Amino acid sequence: MKLNTIAESQETTALIGIAADHGGYELKEYLVGRFYAAGRTVIDFGDRQPKPDDDYPDFVVPLARAVAGGEVGRGIAICGSGVGASVAANKVPGVRACLIHEAYAAHQGVEDDDLNLICLGGLVVGHALAWELVQTFLGAKFSGAARHLRRLAKVAELENKC
Repeated sequence: MKLNTIAESQETTALIGIAADHGGYELKEYLVGRFYAAGRTVIDFGDRQPKPDDDYPDFVVPLARAVAGGEVGRGIAICGSGVGASVAANKVPGVRACLIHEAYAAHQGVEDDDLNLICLGGLVVGHALAWELVQTFLGAKFSGAARHLRRLAKVAELENKC
């Protein structure tokens, strides 16, 4: 399996995908507004309205598939804690998603692990911090260092065995 690295998909990096369930809906709407105000294109995978009985996999999995397929350069998944979104996204081969609540991991995850989908807790992270984390994530570049490529190949091998 070929790794879909962010460095290899520079042309789609500008296209951002976002998804959230009811627990992340408010934060998603805030971030979408910030993207539009900044002149950035964003594809909203839903939910389109806050519904207390919706399920995060219904929105996160289509986003993760779009990231893995190169339809969007990077993704942002939001649920109440961010944990469920991370679990669901990482079930899609080619996705490297992580729950992020601080700036160091937002850039280091991309630089070392080629993180391509950030997960946030809509009930945990405030608007200002979420915007900072997303900007840090989107601004980071994969280093392409041999040791990181070797590690990512091992992860891809695990995906192929499952």
